Amino acid sequence: MNIQQLYEYCLAKKGVTEHFPFDEDTLVFKVGGKMFCLTSLKKWEEENPSLNLKCDPERALELRAQFEAVQPGYHMSKIHWNTVSFNGDISDKMIIELINHSYELVFASLSKKIKEEIEKSEN
Repeated sequence: MNIQQLYEYCLAKKGVTEHFPFDEDTLVFKVGGKMFCLTSLKKWEEENPSLNLKCDPERALELRAQFEAVQPGYHMSKIHWNTVSFNGDISDKMIIELINHSYELVFASLSKKIKEEIEKSEN
């Protein structure tokens, strides 16, 4: 997966918007105004890309034990976020699964009203 594929994949999800709320380097994808995926553009240019993804706390621990490429979230809550490195022992297929998991967790946490607005706007 490259940055363009990541960008297109995330933006294709219902209600997703892109932002640079911290600086011009950190690309953030949000659903319903809440972050689910962050990445450093500079790290992609340096060929050392990674993503910060929200994760169920128990699953986060399991993933960290299973994959060297999955570490506690850099500059994030270590309980709810993982940093996933692309140049590690994890497949693109698994990264896609983790992006989906992060999106679904955040979408599920949205208010009923916001979920309905997203559903309406997608139809």
